[in-house]
Amino acid sequence: MCSIGVAVSTVVSDKYSRMDVLKKRARVYMETTKIYLALTFRDVWKVGHDDPRRAIHSLKVGISLTLVSLLYLLEPLYKGVGENVIWAVMTVVVVLEFTAGATLCKGLNRGLGTLLAGSLAFLFEFIARESGKVFYAVFIGASVFLIGATSTYLRFFPSVKKNYDYGVVIFLLTFNLITISSYRVDDVLKIARERLYTMAIGSGVCILMSLFVFPIWSGEDLHNSTVSKLEGLAKSIEDCVNEYFSDREPDAGKDKLTEDSIYNNYKSVLDSKSTDETLALHASWEPRHSWHCNPFPWQQYVKLGAVLRHFGYTVVGLHGSLQTEIQTPKSVRLLFKDPCTRLATEVSKALMELAESIRSHRQCSPEVLSDRLHQALQDLDTALKSQPRLFLGPNGPNNTASMLALAAETARSKPEKHLSSVKTEFSALSEWRSKRVSKQSVEAEGKFLRPTLSKIAITSLEFSEALPFAAFAALLVEMVAKLDLVIEEVEELGRVACFKEFEIGDDVVLNVADDKSKMEINLPSNTAE
Repeated sequence: MCSIGVAVSTVVSDKYSRMDVLKKRARVYMETTKIYLALTFRDVWKVGHDDPRRAIHSLKVGISLTLVSLLYLLEPLYKGVGENVIWAVMTVVVVLEFTAGATLCKGLNRGLGTLLAGSLAFLFEFIARESGKVFYAVFIGASVFLIGATSTYLRFFPSVKKNYDYGVVIFLLTFNLITISSYRVDDVLKIARERLYTMAIGSGVCILMSLFVFPIWSGEDLHNSTVSKLEGLAKSIEDCVNEYFSDREPDAGKDKLTEDSIYNNYKSVLDSKSTDETLALHASWEPRHSWHCNPFPWQQYVKLGAVLRHFGYTVVGLHGSLQTEIQTPKSVRLLFKDPCTRLATEVSKALMELAESIRSHRQCSPEVLSDRLHQALQDLDTALKSQPRLFLGPNGPNNTASMLALAAETARSKPEKHLSSVKTEFSALSEWRSKRVSKQSVEAEGKFLRPTLSKIAITSLEFSEALPFAAFAALLVEMVAKLDLVIEEVEELGRVACFKEFEIGDDVVLNVADDKSKMEINLPSNTAE
């Protein structure tokens, strides 16, 4: 009886322990599910919050699909169009893009390709129908080969690939479908007509939704993107200079946040080439949709984007100065803080003025390169010339002779080092033949010694402490030189796009605090929108 009781108690305890394990697993599963749902909701909200037009475009696609589905669901419409309504649904899915320009490009390409393919297929069918069955099959095969090879070869032409690649693909697809089907179907004209009807209905719905229901213009996206790139470069320059001359102790979390901000601002400029070209292509298909029907030279925006990328490479070098292994001491940096900060501030002001002029569709100020910029550049030059010993190293003029002597000694020691290395390799090879482990240990030791030796070699040289700062200052001066190219492209854009003339009341006042990297833009009340 005792053994039975013990067995029963053991079974009961095992049952309760299993229940506890199941409850814990269920609790963990519920917590994991809650976290997953919260993260999913956050991601969904972030996508819509970053650009509310994404939600609008999704609703437009849903409405368009519903409208073309009515052709299949309603009996009168189904009888009038036929069973090929599914092609209209496919057209909506493929053609309706995010911007109106992309939708027009695809819709017109699809329409033109379908029309040409249907007409050509019907012409070939009419010519070959009068002959026999065998000749008809040979003629279809030959026409498919000829049209397929010719169309594919045309896609390699840059102008065709850039503007009409999608239309050529649709032409080739439609021609093959109609031509091959005509061999087994008597009424090929009906196939071509229904295919054209469904395509026209689907493309028409897409174009109407894109142009008249909360339209999203590729031209405006390209315009706003150019403005944001100029502002991003200006903020990156300010953040780099402020971080370089910062007096505070390095904070890992705060520095990481600053680095990410600088990187993200100029990264969008460096990665903008394909986006700018695509937006410019789609914008060329869009109609004039503003009250002032001035020409908008989208290719000029592409040229300006290329100049901004070259300017951005200098900002990348400026950012790299914050992360170099050899840094100029803060005591030396502070000697040049004021002229460098003022120079970077004036460059940022010029970029912000250019961004504001493009945003408001007006020509930039004739004094965008102010006297303060030239004065800051002159002050930096004076400050550099006032400290010649910093750039000649710790021993002043004698540093050059010592460096030459060190170089001669290094040159004389190179053959000896080479011979010793040869002997070491020979002995290591001999030892490897007797004991392989010995060689592996020697190689491992050599790999660990190389970085140490390189650092010792660098630190043993009497380089100037201000040498890294000299590279930083050279990048600032190079930035001023490249700023002229940016201004020229912006002025050309304003001239070709017929931007309104600059007026005195359109001045932009930029207040940049010395202890903040954030810029505040104050516009007068009479500034035109």
